[in-house]
Parts: sequence; C-alpha cells; structure tokens
Amino acid sequence: MVTFDEQFRRQLRELLIWRRDVRRFRTDPLPDGALERLIDIACLSPSVGLSQPWRFVIVEDPVRRSAVIDDFRACNADALASYSGDRAARYAALKLAGLEEAPGHLAVFADKASEIGHGLGRATMPETVEYSVVAAICSMWLAARAEGIGLGWVSILNPVRINEILDVPSSQKLVAYLCVGYPQMELDHPELEREGWENRHHSREFTTRR
Repeated sequence: MVTFDEQFRRQLRELLIWRRDVRRFRTDPLPDGALERLIDIACLSPSVGLSQPWRFVIVEDPVRRSAVIDDFRACNADALASYSGDRAARYAALKLAGLEEAPGHLAVFADKASEIGHGLGRATMPETVEYSVVAAICSMWLAARAEGIGLGWVSILNPVRINEILDVPSSQKLVAYLCVGYPQMELDHPELEREGWENRHHSREFTTRR
C-alpha cells in the first residue's frame, strides 16, 4: 500500500489552506495543455457507481464568452436588488467574478442521462450524480493551486441560459462555471472574509455526535 509521510501531510494541509476562490486574475495566458491536464486530474475523482458523469466544456469562442458575461451581469443585478441597506452596499462593492480577466473559461456539467455505471447507487440518491461532479471540481481546484493556477467558481448565472449559450443538451446540468488563470495575489484566507461579508467558523460548530 502506498503511504504518505508526515511532511507530505503537512504540505497537503498547506495546500488546502492556500486554496482560494479567485476573483482577481492576471491576464497572462495559461500554458498550452494546462486545462486539459487539470481535466485529466479531475477525472481521477470518485463517482457514484463509476458513472463518471462530469462533462467539461472549454469555452474559447469570444461571442459565447461575451454572452456568459452578459448573463452574469443580469443575474448579478437581480441579486443586488434582493439586498437592502448596508448589506446591499457591501454586495455592490464585492468583485464576484473574474470572467473578463481570466484567460481560461471552463464549464462543468453533470450528465444526468448518462448510462455509464448502469444506475448503480443512484436510485435512492440521484443527486449523487451532481455530487460526483463537485468532487471532480475539488480535485481540479487543488491540483491547479499546486501549480500556482487559480480557479474562480461563478455561481451567479442562469443555468438554462448557459446551456443555450454553450449548446449543450438539456440533460446536462450546469454544476460550475470556472474562471481559470493566475491570481493577482496569494491569500491564505477567503476574500469574502477580508471584505467583511462573512467569517469562517470553526469545525466544531458544524459537528454533532449521536
């Protein structure tokens, strides 16, 4: 059995600490094959019934990218309108996407119609298809950070509209739209915490014994 020593475990913890949801990117291009390499790593992730439901779309076409940015702006305006007072002002001041600066755009979908895996494990919890895709994204996120590449998960989008823009089947559900590139700065704590939006809580607040 492969074993990992204490130094590796410490470095793994450091990697987790320094992983960030990046919003502020440099415009430097990614090396050739970087996105494909990260996708290869993502595909090493576990999936329910070995269904491998992840589907990746590398978004390069400027017209499609522009349409995604327009959708983000519309959805972001709607989100801002849902807040009021000081919270609205705080929201308006946040930078919530790096869509215009990041050199890489990657959309990740869950293929809910795929027959791979023959339905194993999905009858009682069909949502594990999406969970499997999230696991792949997390693997990619850590691998990217290990290379000094940042990922930004943009969730302020209309999933139906993104499917239309990228011309993917309706059976594929958008799980993540990722900005990929080199971050302008390195931080060991979330930007939303630094901006006063929310604080990170201790694990004991989320842990119960029965």
